Amino acid sequence: MTSPSGPPQGAGGYPGSSPAPGFPPGSTGSHAAPAAPQAATNGSLQAEVHTLERAIFEVKRIIVGQDQLVERMLVGLLAKGHVLLEGVPGVAKTLAVETFAKVVGGTFARIQFTPDLVPTDIIGTRIYRQGKEDFDIELGPVVVNFLLADEINRAPAKVQSALLEVMAERKISIGGKTFPLPSPFLVMATQNPIEQEGVYALPEAQRDRFLFKLNVDYPTPEEEREIIYRMGVKPPEPKQILNTGDLLRLQELAANTFVHHALVDYVVRIVTATREPEKFGMPDAKAWIAYGASPRASLGIISAARALALVRGRDYVIPQDVVEVIPDVLRHRLVLTYDALADEVSAETVVNRILQTVALPQVNALPQQGHSVPPAVPAAAGAAGGR
Repeated sequence: MTSPSGPPQGAGGYPGSSPAPGFPPGSTGSHAAPAAPQAATNGSLQAEVHTLERAIFEVKRIIVGQDQLVERMLVGLLAKGHVLLEGVPGVAKTLAVETFAKVVGGTFARIQFTPDLVPTDIIGTRIYRQGKEDFDIELGPVVVNFLLADEINRAPAKVQSALLEVMAERKISIGGKTFPLPSPFLVMATQNPIEQEGVYALPEAQRDRFLFKLNVDYPTPEEEREIIYRMGVKPPEPKQILNTGDLLRLQELAANTFVHHALVDYVVRIVTATREPEKFGMPDAKAWIAYGASPRASLGIISAARALALVRGRDYVIPQDVVEVIPDVLRHRLVLTYDALADEVSAETVVNRILQTVALPQVNALPQQGHSVPPAVPAAAGAAGGR
């Protein structure tokens, strides 16, 4: 694709606009993109990347195949984003979440969502102590670093609403008192796409709180054979590689990864195209999309691209990082029309169409001399579940 022409653009993507806080000022033209990702030279960065590689290796001792799933889950952790896993039963969704929690360390809880679950089962309740003649507060299983919400779409709406506050505000309210959740706090949820009876579809507001929606596929025949051999004797146990302090430090490092202003502009145009596709030469797509992605999607794409760059050993984002995370960030945020359902058009199809239509800028992803590495986007947490 060709780079957009015209006068220099600011971080907002408009001619002459001022750069956003924390991003470099606009350059005077396009630059050739690096032919291949360049290895970071900073010694401390390389040490952190090596730690991430050890964590991935430890997870893959347990999880056979699913390379993209493992990488994206780690990206979600570094980007402070909640992750929704969707796949048929038996493809290691729950095992992947449990393994990550053990490798990263921190407290972990699993909630099996069922139709008879009530909000107090997950956030906690007030208990009357007869000897004290007073109420004590019993905190629920959500007060952990890593929460596995298994089969989340089996819980009724009132339970999903309670979880929504937990994901968005990172705190719980019981009896007029507010309790902050530990940091880091991440929700990883699973759901089964093939069962329609006894399930409650997640509302748009809750889906929007998830940074990623990852589709978990069947293993290949070779991978399935390896699963049989690996699990046949004694299933391996994961070892802890990180602790919560390490994860917080890595999250901060990911948030400070350099992003070129042209890539920010590209992300804004992609998300805008989900709302007004006719302005980007896709009038037919207008009939497919009822509601496009919110600004939280733009924040999520930038946060995820920064984290992916760190996982791959760089302290700067390249265009390929942005392109790779866009489908995972957008597929669950688009609300399709009945026409799209009738035409069997999926959200994946719409996202791919937008990616093929909106031109990808060719930029020099490396920070220019004199430009400091940008700090974290102040609202980046919003992509992971903030307001």
